Amino acid sequence: MKLGIVGLPNVGKSTLFNAITKAGAESANYPFCTIDPNVGLVNVPDERLHKLTELYNSKKTIPAVIEFYDIAGLVKGASKGEGLGNKFLSHIREVDAIVEVIRCFEDENIVHVDGEVNPLRDVETINLELILSDLELVEKRLEKARKSLKGNKSFKEEVDLLEKILPVLEEGKSIRSLSFNDNEKAILKNFSLLSVKPIIYVANVNEDDMLDEGKSNEYVKVLNDFAKQENSSIVVISAQIEKEISELEDDEQIEFLNDLGISESGVSKLIKESYNLLGLMSFLTAGPEETRAWTIKIGTNAVNAAGKIHSDIQRGFIRAEIVNYDDLISLGSMVAAREKGLVRLEGKEYIMQDGDVVYFRFNV
Repeated sequence: MKLGIVGLPNVGKSTLFNAITKAGAESANYPFCTIDPNVGLVNVPDERLHKLTELYNSKKTIPAVIEFYDIAGLVKGASKGEGLGNKFLSHIREVDAIVEVIRCFEDENIVHVDGEVNPLRDVETINLELILSDLELVEKRLEKARKSLKGNKSFKEEVDLLEKILPVLEEGKSIRSLSFNDNEKAILKNFSLLSVKPIIYVANVNEDDMLDEGKSNEYVKVLNDFAKQENSSIVVISAQIEKEISELEDDEQIEFLNDLGISESGVSKLIKESYNLLGLMSFLTAGPEETRAWTIKIGTNAVNAAGKIHSDIQRGFIRAEIVNYDDLISLGSMVAAREKGLVRLEGKEYIMQDGDVVYFRFNV
């Protein structure tokens, strides 16, 4: 899973990226200090792995991983190449979802590229650049598809889809506002459009506003109302607090959060929201050698889940031995779960559930 962190310059985007990945991306108080995207791998928090590791005395624990891309600050005119905009927009095409960082704090020591804090204007600036970039691409693609249609009727579906998209973009709206059938979705993937990508808005607030999770912050309220209107989600984060948390050891992090009266870190919330947004879940494998989480789409069947581990397991799939995580932990062993009849044998078409602990039997 690849998530692209975008935002205007000086909104706390690279500070958040540093906190998420501990990668030390350059962060400075001027635009375009980040041109090529920094990439960081982040472990997905999952307490179940620690308990399974203890239960099986596993040598290794391997969590699921998300890739975060810190993409340079966008500015008005990026779709026309302003501020090296075309290069930045091309980086966004590579990600599965967009994490849009919006400044929701006042600080006279940190300049705002447009002179004042205004979350909705910032959202409009960023989203409009994505829309304008898509509009240019769709116009060119439609012209080409219409010409091809004259000699090849197979282009009709592509032309119909592009004609459905074009007026929405011309109105300055994101393609996310449209619904598509499975066939249209398959065609859409070939276009690498930007405004169709799902978005999580990150309201970056100061430390004081995190004490009530931004509930008293007027900027957050405005951004939250906007996100609801377009069926997007919002996560309230203090990038500065997350940076401080990232510099602590695990046990110190818990103590720090408790002192602030915060239940979990903003990064943890962001990762969970990313999973929800993209319709992802994890199944688990456990044994003496390793305990591991595997990320799959919700609705994935057993044989395709097996392929996530190795193509040979998918090809030679016989059956899956599955026990629910909670049942396994409460009973204390696979043997006890079997005695209670809680270990199920499932075939290829079984739909995997979040937290399934699985052993795949196969023969190649």
